[in-house]
Amino acid sequence: MAKIPVIVLVGPTAVGKTALSVQLAKKWKGEIVSGDSVQVYKNLDIGTAKITEDEKENIPHHLLDIASPNENYTASRFKEDTLQAIEDIFMRGKQPFVVGGTGLYVQSVFYDYKFGESGEDVVFRNEMNQLDPEILFERLKKLDPKSAETIHPNNKRRVIRALEVMHVTKRPFSSMQTHQTLNERFKPLFIGLDLPREVLYERINLRVDNMIGEGLLDEAKWLYEQHLGDNSATRAIGYKELFQYFDGQISLEKAIELIKKNSRHFAKRQLTWFRNRMSVNWFNLAEEDSVSQIDETIKRFLDKETV
Repeated sequence: MAKIPVIVLVGPTAVGKTALSVQLAKKWKGEIVSGDSVQVYKNLDIGTAKITEDEKENIPHHLLDIASPNENYTASRFKEDTLQAIEDIFMRGKQPFVVGGTGLYVQSVFYDYKFGESGEDVVFRNEMNQLDPEILFERLKKLDPKSAETIHPNNKRRVIRALEVMHVTKRPFSSMQTHQTLNERFKPLFIGLDLPREVLYERINLRVDNMIGEGLLDEAKWLYEQHLGDNSATRAIGYKELFQYFDGQISLEKAIELIKKNSRHFAKRQLTWFRNRMSVNWFNLAEEDSVSQIDETIKRFLDKETV
């Protein structure tokens, strides 16, 4: 069976993946599968920078608004849904694109990444839950510095999971996250988008200001009032910071500052992930001919020439 060619656009938040992906999909008669872990949720549009109907320019998009915020949409479920979407797009004679910045999700689709292999130790997990996030993260940095580069210190659930896996397997968590064997069903072309750091950070700050102007507070307040507790939606950047404001812990100004800061740190972790764990062709969008270079790379790829 012939492998399905898939064009995969990755990169940090606010780099410009959405607009470019629509432009490319129009040219190459494609459809887009979202590779974002939070855009799957209904009613979370502004804080996730979800593409609008006008911005889609009639290009079909998949895996948007498919889960309720009270669901924990997992990487395993994303893999299953994405495999199905890619097959469907290809069978209808269209070019599949996967576009997003959630590294684990994208990697799980195209590399030999199996979930649930690592075993569990509930007693150990409960013991770790009693410790402060700072102590847990220091332990992770000591045991597995590579994982500490890609997991946020405040993501206590993810830090504990890494520690639990290492406790059970006696292997670094990062060693189990790196899979160099590609899924035999697909032939992916990984295109990475980047910008000079100061330009990217300026775009991130501006995006956050625009989100506030577009009504992020109301959207976050709606989510806050659902009383969902700690889950994938409520942990997302842009919402968790405003929850602190709604709780009276910090000022609105401080919350906005934190959203910008956390978004910048997230962008750095995204770049680290894609550079260390996937074979990506990188393009600097600040360069004048970057888009034409990307277009030519896709052409060679689809013509089955060596990229």
